[in-house]
Order: sequence, then structure tokens, then C-alpha cells
Amino acid sequence: MKKVFIAIMLVIMFMFLASCAPGPNELTNTKGEKGSIAGFWQGLWNGIIAPVTFIISLFNKNIQMYEVHNNGNWYNFGFILGLIVILGGGSSGASSRRARH
Repeated sequence: MKKVFIAIMLVIMFMFLASCAPGPNELTNTKGEKGSIAGFWQGLWNGIIAPVTFIISLFNKNIQMYEVHNNGNWYNFGFILGLIVILGGGSSGASSRRARH
């Protein structure tokens, strides 16, 4: 009985997580208002300024954190790398571990 309950809970959790997955970006590789497509460097910059743009976007509907007119994976990689740079990555955990020893 316990195995059946766990199996049902896993299926429900999987379905819940799958329903949250985003769909494809249909604006990938299409030019934006300025006539350009955002690439790695624009993604890196947008990732670095993401905490600030998030706060501004709460009050201004014309400000977005993420450029939808991008080149796909390279923009996404730059965005995530920018977030890691600005949020410190995992370095704070490693430095605190060294300080204890």
C-alpha cells in the first residue's frame, strides 16, 4: 500500500512540474524593435542587471528582465552566467567552509 501511495505521489509531482515547463520561444532569431537579435554578450549583461530590472519591472510594465528576441542557447548561457556572476555563484559556500578549518 505504501509503495502505491509513493508511486501516485511521484506521478502527481511529475505532472505538476511538467505543467510548469515553458514552451518554445517563437521570437528566437527574429529581430526586435531596434532591428537586432540579442546574443551572448547581451544575455550576460541582462543576467548581471537582472536583480535591478526585476525590481523595476514590478512597477513599470514596459521593463522586462529577459530579451525574447535572442539567438537561443548562447543568449540563455550568457544570461545564466551573468546571474551567477552577480549572485556570487557557489563561492560564498566554499569560502565559509575554508574559514571554519
